[in-house]
Amino acid sequence: MINKKTKMTKRVIKKGIKLNKDCAFCKNNLDLDYKNIELLSRYVNSRGRIVSRRVSGNCAKHQRKLSQEVKRSRFLNLLPYVGK
Repeated sequence: MINKKTKMTKRVIKKGIKLNKDCAFCKNNLDLDYKNIELLSRYVNSRGRIVSRRVSGNCAKHQRKLSQEVKRSRFLNLLPYVGK
């Protein structure tokens, strides 16, 4: 779906949520690190699962890196395995 005002492509997912197709890590040159809990917790849902690539909008390369860093931070007890 193309928004005529901003001319950006967006995905429409169930329940009316609109997400950009662009990878946030490629676009903003963000660095993934297991110690950055604020960034990693955005990609973990309330039940403690890692959000899929289709929902988060990440590219394949950064989604693999993201899941690796989430698992690493869980092992070091920085992120919980199970949600609240």
